[in-house]
Parts: sequence; C-alpha cells; structure tokens
Amino acid sequence: MKKTKFLFIRFSSIGDIVLTSPLVRCLKQQVEEAEIHFVTKHKYRELLIGNPNISKIHYLNDHFGLLLKELKEENFDYVIDLHHNLRSFRIKRSLGIPACSFHKLNLWKWLLVNLKWDLLPDQHIVDRYFNTLSRFHVIPDGWGLDYFIPAGEEYDISRLPERYRQGYVAVIISGTYATKQLPASRVAEICESISYPMILVGGNCETPMSREIDRLVGDHVLNLAGKTTISESASLVRDARLVLTNDTGMMHIAAAFRKKILSFWGNTVPKFGMYPYKPHPASRIMEVKGLPCRPCSKLGYASCPKKHLRCMNDQDIAGAVTWIRENYQE
Repeated sequence: MKKTKFLFIRFSSIGDIVLTSPLVRCLKQQVEEAEIHFVTKHKYRELLIGNPNISKIHYLNDHFGLLLKELKEENFDYVIDLHHNLRSFRIKRSLGIPACSFHKLNLWKWLLVNLKWDLLPDQHIVDRYFNTLSRFHVIPDGWGLDYFIPAGEEYDISRLPERYRQGYVAVIISGTYATKQLPASRVAEICESISYPMILVGGNCETPMSREIDRLVGDHVLNLAGKTTISESASLVRDARLVLTNDTGMMHIAAAFRKKILSFWGNTVPKFGMYPYKPHPASRIMEVKGLPCRPCSKLGYASCPKKHLRCMNDQDIAGAVTWIRENYQE
C-alpha cells in the first residue's frame, strides 16, 4: 500500500511544538501507512528528534528558498499547518497540495484582552488542534502529550549532590516575558518555607533571576538555570517529585511526563487554552482571579503595564507551600 505523506508545520516555540505531539501520534496510529514529516526551527530540534512517530524533520533557516525546494522534492500529499502565519502560507502555496490550517482565534483573544469579553471556547488548544485532522477521521486517544528525550542527552543524576538523588522539587523559573514569571522574591519565599531539596530550571535568560533566588535562600536550592540543555532540563523535570512552573514551554514537557504540576499564571489566563494538558490529577493552577487588568496580553510584557504586577505578587504562597507539603511524599 502506498504511503500517505503528511507535513506538519510548527516553527516555534517549545510549548507549542510539544502540544502538537498528540496529533502526530494519533495520525500515525489511526491513518494506515501515514508517513509524517515536521518543519520547525533548528534550535528546537531536540524537541522532535527522539519522536518515533516522525520520519523526517525539515528546518526553517535563512535560506527559505532552499527549504521550499527540499519540501517540494518530498511529494507530500497533505499539509497540516499548526502555525498559520505568512511563512507557513508560503509553504502551502509553493507545495500546492491540500492543506488543513489551524484557526488561532486571535480576534477572540483580542476581545478578552482588550474588552474582557470572553467568547473563547472552553476547550484546550490540543483538542482544537484536532479539528485540522477531522477530514482523516483522526480523534484524540485520551492519552495526553508525548516527549521523547534523545538517547544519551539526559542529565546525569550522579552529578547531583547526594540528597538530591533521593528526590527534589523542580522549580521552572523560565518565561518569555517578565509578566509571566513568578518574581524571584516570591520563589524565594516558597523555597524558604519548605525543607525539601529544590532545583531551579531555566535558560540563560533566567540566570540573573536564579542568582537573586540563590542570594535570598539557603543551600537546599540547587541552581541549574542556564547550565543545562533542553533535553537535560526535560530529564530533570521528568525525575522530579513535583514541578512548580510558570506558564512556559517546560510546563508542557512536565505535563507530557504526567507530573504533579503547580502552575502560576500572571498576565495570561488558562482560558487561552494553553494550561497543562492531562497532567497528574493532583496538579493545580494558581492564579489571582478578579483583577480587572487581567489578562493584559496574550503573550506578555517586559514589565507590568500597571506597575504593580499583582497577578504574580498576590499569588497565594501559603497555599503553594501547603500543596507542596501535601504532595511531596505521596
């Protein structure tokens, strides 16, 4: 039987790419002889290269014409466009084959941000993603997200101090925008209130924040922010007993590992549809409800437009500490 070749498009970023994994899995399992290719930015290759459901990855780079030539030579049958922007439009136009595109509901998000009119569906973005596969009769299997760490790219647990090898809390301090990050002082307050080992996880951009947390708390916090690859960070999250996180890409990796997740929400809201997808049932969302300024953006800002950042500064830290104590030993 002839294979049917599909091209998925999602150029960025970490969380958005991880959220496509159920579609890739279900299409591969439910469509006979499906061959799946994926196009993304090269810096996100670690997110996909271990996925056994993907036959080949193509990379967006500065030579867009060469990418189009490469894709044309593959003779795809269908395009599944989950990015839906100008560059994905150019790919679809160049290939000239049937395409299914994701509706981002940007107008509805604008109305919620600017007028506080909530017309968004009560549906996770993953389940909305599945609308792009309806013509192939592909349906969700109820399993959740996938994340595959490439062989040999995990964090070597033997490098951790002895007490961390017995269990720890992963604290993901990353966030593309400052208004999506729990401030260092609030993270430190949580760390000072519990005695369990804690590991700070983040990228190079979070190095200043991690140093500030280091300065404020005791030696039961291990600062690995900016010191690990995406794959190493993912394995640290996988092996943690609990995960504390902002609304960021690593949160979705934690959900893929079915972790107990305590997620803190600032300028964004779960109603956008990007909350943890099918994590451990003990997971909990922390948000300050009733603020007239929230949500102030579907993405975020470098600083609070109102200068108070109440959406993060007013988080229930005592409630967070209680959740950690209740769930750490289970």
